[in-house]
Amino acid sequence: MKVNLNDYKPKLFSVMKDYNKEQLIKDIISGIIVALIALPLSIALAIASNVDPQKGIYTAIIAGFFIAFLGGSRVQIGGPTAAFVVIICGIINNFGPNGLLIATIMAGIIMIIFGICKAGNLIKFIPYTVTTGFTAGIAVTLAVGQVKDFVGLSNVSLPSEFIEKVGELVKHLKDTNLSALFVGLGALAILIVWPKLMRLLPDKLKYIKLIPESLIAILITTAIVKVAELDVFTIGKLYDVSSKLPSPEVPKISFDIIRKLLSPAFTIAILASIESLLSAVVADGMIGSRHKPNAELIAQGVGNIASAMFGGIPATGAIARTAANIKNGGRTPIAGIVHSITLLIILVVLMPYAKWIPMPTLAAILFMVAYNMSGIGKCIRLCKKAPKSDIIVFALTFLLTVFFDLVVAIEVSLVVAAALFLKRMADTTDVKSWKYIDEIDENEDPDNIRLKEVPKGVLVYEISGPMFFGVTDKFLELVNDTSADVVILRMRGVPAIDASALHAMTDILNKFKKDKVTLVLSHVNEQPLHMMQKAKFDEDVGKENFCANIDEALLRAQEIVKGK
Repeated sequence: MKVNLNDYKPKLFSVMKDYNKEQLIKDIISGIIVALIALPLSIALAIASNVDPQKGIYTAIIAGFFIAFLGGSRVQIGGPTAAFVVIICGIINNFGPNGLLIATIMAGIIMIIFGICKAGNLIKFIPYTVTTGFTAGIAVTLAVGQVKDFVGLSNVSLPSEFIEKVGELVKHLKDTNLSALFVGLGALAILIVWPKLMRLLPDKLKYIKLIPESLIAILITTAIVKVAELDVFTIGKLYDVSSKLPSPEVPKISFDIIRKLLSPAFTIAILASIESLLSAVVADGMIGSRHKPNAELIAQGVGNIASAMFGGIPATGAIARTAANIKNGGRTPIAGIVHSITLLIILVVLMPYAKWIPMPTLAAILFMVAYNMSGIGKCIRLCKKAPKSDIIVFALTFLLTVFFDLVVAIEVSLVVAAALFLKRMADTTDVKSWKYIDEIDENEDPDNIRLKEVPKGVLVYEISGPMFFGVTDKFLELVNDTSADVVILRMRGVPAIDASALHAMTDILNKFKKDKVTLVLSHVNEQPLHMMQKAKFDEDVGKENFCANIDEALLRAQEIVKGK
């Protein structure tokens, strides 16, 4: 395999040759704005993942820097996202913080391997129904997980299982803290109404429009809780808030824990790869650029390893933050680097004040995140218009994500999606015998012949569709009738063949040889021919029995019949 080092060259080094002062100013402004957007989200996602709030900022700083510095996208913004909340909670519940550290490092290594092996373009083979299903499932579990903080039950311990969690919430709803509910509803109203109000403002007030609604919600509700001295849980009442810079952590590794965490780590790697490359594709469409998927995967892997080593959580490209970066003028990775530096300054200077942020406000922010990621419209359209098999995969992925866990959901749904796809492929493959060929205009299809009778003692079978393990039973039926002297397999409609089908053809050939039947192959396409040559199947058949078209195959069959 020829290695093109340009595929792995970070975009930062490609764009700097045309860099100028005007773009630098735009990148700095955009980076600062995106940092203000990332701040509340990073804190909220960390708390939702059952880790200290500053760990979310660590992730945005460290992973965000490496994703921008080494990435294959001009405008990608990296950091914690809601997609990881469910799996992080599961890992912490089962293996503790050390398990999360190891799993994130393993996921980073897997992503680097993906990039080195040029798997960037293979992520597109994850079915849309699977990604839509687990994204909607994550949104539901994320939203349900915020109910306790939204209604003031922050001191209630909830089980990790979805059904048990809902049961506990219902049981404790009578203990709702009305002050907390008021703050949560107020924050939710700000998050919904503020963007609409900003659209009504004239362009001369455009800088006010740049203030993210989540930051406005935090400032207003924090002030209300502080001034009115409301009995509402804040971050400082539940977590130790620290402005310390992250320090390196060394995991306690054993073979047993690596074996147990391999599946969750692989899930993190797949999720991060899908979300980051999807974000990069969306960004390409917005700025008319083209990202380097393999460089992006390597950067994501390095970012996750660095994040874990310095106390962070899994990270990926964040679509909403990347879009905000583009809308505010960011066009190079410098904006992503400025975003990380800004968050570092905020961590050192302002983090102590984060302890005043009300928990219902963070819950409201995550409600909006869950709503936006759920893709309700996409789910409805899919269920209305997609084939039943796709709806089954979507529903299965969604239900398994909600009621079991993400690892099981992805593993099972991919297997089911693959099985249903193979069934569809098998249904399109057909083996038919014929005696006369329909008259078709030779100019329209030069590989067809005029109406002609097949010579006596010759059987012709035409195979249409790929020959793979799912359809071997169809052409194994060829051996049932060995009364002919020659059997012609017309293969112009076979684009590909796998090892199972080739093995079945070898069995057919051996049976024909035993019954003194000659096999002739017509119009074998490039991939099947290469497979046959590699396996020496062409030598077993006899190279003289490989014919370019059906005319030659029928003439060859006549020669064989006359010679017997």
